[in-house]
Amino acid sequence: MLWFILIIIVLPVIFAVLFYNKLIKLRTRTNEAWSDIKVQLKRRYDLIPNLIETVKGYARFEKKVLTEVTNARTALMSAKTPVEGAKAENMLAGALKTIFAVAENYPQLKASDNFGKLQEEFATTENKISYARQFYNDSVMVFNTAIAQIPGNIVAAIFRFKEKEYFELENEADKKPVKA
Repeated sequence: MLWFILIIIVLPVIFAVLFYNKLIKLRTRTNEAWSDIKVQLKRRYDLIPNLIETVKGYARFEKKVLTEVTNARTALMSAKTPVEGAKAENMLAGALKTIFAVAENYPQLKASDNFGKLQEEFATTENKISYARQFYNDSVMVFNTAIAQIPGNIVAAIFRFKEKEYFELENEADKKPVKA
């Protein structure tokens, strides 16, 4: 009888501890993946002033375009959640497309080594952001699945684990990469 009681009490406690540790590991992995996205966004953020200065030297842009890029850049770096980040990312992507599209009208700018290197850096960074976003979203899927399935949902409810948000961009199919 004593063994039976021990098994009924001890086994669920051991199971809960093991599953709690699994959820901690998955949450930490998801947080790390979000941090990786922020690192790549910061890298792009740091490239923007160089791009603006290079473009200013060759083309007389409307202040509106430069203001849009600056505002989007600020919004992106102040984003705290994936939803805020995605909204700012969409804003910035549109502004950068405008700059690169307008730059097409300036042959001297397109021929500039500095502009070419910046375009290449942007293309590389965009690829890294895409990979980091994919890893983050995969991590979120695994974490959210673990806290939604039985018996994980019981452990998640007891310890107040909440679903993570995906980092999704608007019009993903319409988004074109920066040309190198």
